[in-house]
Amino acid sequence: MKFIVSSSALLKHLQQISGVINANTVLPILEDFLFDIRDKKLSVVATDLETVMEINMDVESKDNGRVCIPAKILLDALKNTSDQPLTFNIDKNFGVEITSDNGKYKVMGENPDNFPKEPVADDTNSFTATSDALVTGINKTLFAVSSDDLRPAMTGVFFELTKESMQLVATDAHRLVRYKRTDISCPKTDSFIVPKKPLNLLKNALPANNDEITISYNSNHLFITHGSTKLICRLIDARFPDYKVVIPLDNPYKLVVNKNYFQSALRRVSIFSNKSTNQVALTITGSELQLAAQDIDFSFEGTERMSCQYDGEDLQIAFNAKFLIEMLNASDTDEVKIELSTPTRAGIIKPTEQVEGEELLMLVMPLMLNS
Repeated sequence: MKFIVSSSALLKHLQQISGVINANTVLPILEDFLFDIRDKKLSVVATDLETVMEINMDVESKDNGRVCIPAKILLDALKNTSDQPLTFNIDKNFGVEITSDNGKYKVMGENPDNFPKEPVADDTNSFTATSDALVTGINKTLFAVSSDDLRPAMTGVFFELTKESMQLVATDAHRLVRYKRTDISCPKTDSFIVPKKPLNLLKNALPANNDEITISYNSNHLFITHGSTKLICRLIDARFPDYKVVIPLDNPYKLVVNKNYFQSALRRVSIFSNKSTNQVALTITGSELQLAAQDIDFSFEGTERMSCQYDGEDLQIAFNAKFLIEMLNASDTDEVKIELSTPTRAGIIKPTEQVEGEELLMLVMPLMLNS
């Protein structure tokens, strides 16, 4: 089998899917890319048994065939090769010879029959969305996903589908993010949990534009197709917690702050907070917001004042500053609205203006105030 391909085009495509491959895998074949040529089309597949990513590209070839090539050495070689046509020759023992303008390189491939077969898309429900809608949804929720393997349901993003909308929810029990798109219509009311790793790969592989992507799912797997890129991942088989019960329906106090000023102040003050809790206390009186942090063990202390718009009774409440900073990143407006009630009830953060067709709500649990 022989084919000719542009080195830069091949590198660009392989980098899109190389994130699937784990550094220490149990099966050596999982460290390889599967190259499959059919009718001058090259498809390359990478898998870790849970997630499969595939790209397709045109090549010059008279033959059809398959081979597995070790991913790391191939990527390293391509990164150090200037843009030029490369000729791949594969012999019957899966030896791979790569010829460039001024060199020849050999690597031992493996039998493609040993490569895991990808899941079949049986009994799927499908709908379309823009690439931007999915990428935005992932970016706004992924940071709140839990890393606690003892609670598998929380280690992914919960997709809630209806005929009128698609909603993404993520929580780690300390904070919660709910992002809704009403410009997406799904075939029926349904829900599933998508693990963190494939979502990370997707947001890097998909462009943030209006390209149409196809989202299909069955009881075990999610299938996403965009142009020449395809991703398949196993869904998390667990029940997502009933998050609606923790969202307070009535938080009467409304605080409006400049997002960038508030975020910068949190970053500065949190340097002096206890490193295990990142606790920053917010004291709101009239139109003044005071931020205070201290680490008693090291006698560190930091306070700052800033102006705000506040409608409610004077209040002192403490939060994890790291959580607040990450949540403020998810808001695209200059100002954010924080809805509060008592020092022991969750605060709700929302952008002051929502884009048409989008709805973002973030919830953060307070910390006990240091007396």
